[in-house]
Amino acid sequence: MKESRRSFLKIAGVSALGLSAASNAHAIGEYFIPSDQAKKDRRVSEAERWGMVIDTRKLTPELNEKISHACHVNHNVPELPEKYKAQEIKWIWEEHYEHAFTQQENEFQSEHAKHAPILVLCNHCENPPCVQACPTKATFQREDGIVLMDFHRCIGCRFCMAACPYGSRSFNFQDPRNGLEGGKPTNSEFPTRCKGVVEKCNFCAERLAVGKLPYCVEASEGAIVFGDLSDEKSEVRKVLKENYTIRRKASLGTGPSVFYIV
Repeated sequence: MKESRRSFLKIAGVSALGLSAASNAHAIGEYFIPSDQAKKDRRVSEAERWGMVIDTRKLTPELNEKISHACHVNHNVPELPEKYKAQEIKWIWEEHYEHAFTQQENEFQSEHAKHAPILVLCNHCENPPCVQACPTKATFQREDGIVLMDFHRCIGCRFCMAACPYGSRSFNFQDPRNGLEGGKPTNSEFPTRCKGVVEKCNFCAERLAVGKLPYCVEASEGAIVFGDLSDEKSEVRKVLKENYTIRRKASLGTGPSVFYIV
C-alpha cells in the first residue's frame, strides 16, 4: 500500500509540473495577443524580423513629445512627480546626439547636430544581451526578433538592466499605478505593472498582432518607418537603401534593429 501511494504521488507530482510548464508556455506563446486572434492564428506577426528607421532630420522637441506621449499613455507608463525623477519609467524618450551615439563622436560637429533631439528606445537587438542575462526567462525574444517582457515572471533582479548597453529598461521602484491619473489605466486593454518589475518598449507587439502599426509610428508624422527588415520590398528596406543610416553602439555585436538617418 505504501509503495502504491508513493508511486501515485510521484506521478501526480510529475503531472503537476507538466501542467505548470504547459501553462507557462501557453502564457508566453500568446503574450500580447488578443484571445480571439490567438485562436485564429498562432503567428504573432507576418514579419521575419521587425525593424525601425528614425529620420532624425524630421524630429523636433515638439514632435518627440507627441511621439513619447502616444507611446506612454497607451501603454499605461506612469508619470511620476518631479521628486521621483531618478525613478522615472521610460519606453521612448529624447536624448542629445552626443549621448545617444557615444561611438560616433566628432570634435568638429556642429552645435546643432551635437544637441539634436534624438529619440531612443529598446533596440530589439538581433543578439540581445538582456535575454542572456535574465535568469527566469522573463525577458525573451520572439522568432520575429521582438524582445518582450513577461511581467509575471520578472523577479526584479535587474540583471537585464545591467546587461543592456542602451539604458532602455526601467525598474518600478514603486507601484507604477500611482503614476496613472486616478490610479486607473488610460488603456484598459494593456496590462498595468506592479512594483518591483522591469519594463520597456515592446515594439507594440499587441498592435502588430492585429495588423496595426506601433503608436510611435502613427504619431511621428512620417519621421519613423517600421516594417520587415527581411523583406526587400518593404518600405523600411526601401528607406534604408536610399539613405545613410547609423545604429547605436553597433560595434558591440548586439545587432540593433533601430536605424537612424542623420
